[in-house]
Amino acid sequence: MAEGQLGVAEEGTSAPAQGDPAVVALVYAAQQGDAVAMSDLLDLLQPRVARLCGAIALSEGPDAAQEALVAIFRSLRQLREPAALFGWARAIAVREALRVARRANRAAAQEIAEVPARGDPELPVDIEDVLSRLRPEHRAILVLRDLEGMDEHQASALLEIPPATVRTRLFRARRSFRAEWGR
Repeated sequence: MAEGQLGVAEEGTSAPAQGDPAVVALVYAAQQGDAVAMSDLLDLLQPRVARLCGAIALSEGPDAAQEALVAIFRSLRQLREPAALFGWARAIAVREALRVARRANRAAAQEIAEVPARGDPELPVDIEDVLSRLRPEHRAILVLRDLEGMDEHQASALLEIPPATVRTRLFRARRSFRAEWGR
């Protein structure tokens, strides 16, 4: 299969959708041990995984993405429904990003300190800077709800926490984000 046939997002084209027959065929081939199919599949997933991991694990995002791709590679044979590939990979990426971010926070605890004002010409604040000051759990819920567009129940299932906890974390994460942004 050539890259163009896989639906890999080339410039000016859209990424393949959940359940795309070409992606399902690629998953089946990779599960059967086809090394080229596995490579193509990981190439297809890499941008999505990197985007999620980067938003949650921040500077540790590349490490989290690599860990997630390794986990996907190792457990692909366990995927029972190939049409659910993207959701399955997203769950692995979020778990790995949270794990790596928590480990990084333990290694170098960051204090929520002074954040430059939005109008400060010498040191502009961007979203990543403010996110870096939040706890990994808060970054994850903000990314899933506000960037990925997941509803409460989807985020609850993905993070393996009750819906009430999703609501509480989202409230606290948004409050912390606003407080840091407004400084």
